[in-house]
Amino acid sequence: MMKVVIDESTCTGCGTCESICPEVFQLGDDGLAHVVGECEGLEECCQEAADNCPVEAITIE
Repeated sequence: MMKVVIDESTCTGCGTCESICPEVFQLGDDGLAHVVGECEGLEECCQEAADNCPVEAITIE
């Protein structure tokens, strides 16, 4: 099973991950992205979000 992690000290809150995969990523009240769902069944979506993060804050394990 894929596990997705966001490095909050690196995240700039640009919203790219949320726009690509809103089922898994969401911007919080703090302006940063947070993981709100599982990647199961959305592996391509999660990988695309990680690949397109401009500051490489998303890690998939």
